[in-house]
Amino acid sequence: MLRLRPYRKSDAGEIVGWIENERIFRYWCADRFESYPITADDLNDQYDNSPGAEDVFHFTAYDEKGIAGHVNIRFPEPGNIDTVRLGYVIISPERRGYGLGKEMTGLALQYAFDIMKAKKVTIGVFDENEPALHCYLSSGFKDTGKISDFCYFDEKWKCRELEIVKGKEL
Repeated sequence: MLRLRPYRKSDAGEIVGWIENERIFRYWCADRFESYPITADDLNDQYDNSPGAEDVFHFTAYDEKGIAGHVNIRFPEPGNIDTVRLGYVIISPERRGYGLGKEMTGLALQYAFDIMKAKKVTIGVFDENEPALHCYLSSGFKDTGKISDFCYFDEKWKCRELEIVKGKEL
């Protein structure tokens, strides 16, 4: 059974090790880091020193086999405690394809709604990241119809905005 616990700085090395190439890196963080690859220190520095860092809650997913995933929950708009946003969602490559992404997303939603008392949870996902898009839609997120463009080298990606409203989840 998967569980969430607060992220520890010692988790960073394993988490950044899951980022196998720059495409996965950009799926994971979009443009939140200037360059690829990043180190454990880069991840911890960003978590410690980003503006609004006190409004971001970092979690590590684990089970009896060890660390399996990572997710952040943050308040995207200062002063608005009704909406939270998931981000930096990643599952260990060895553990992908077994439903752990959906399970971790469910745990994050439970935390957002039950502990943080959010009324709405949002997430952005690239159309090109089909497994993640499927995971979020099957977790109860709905497509808002809002799409933004993102340039990845010579490719143009579409970032789709999804949301789930309390009381309307699966």
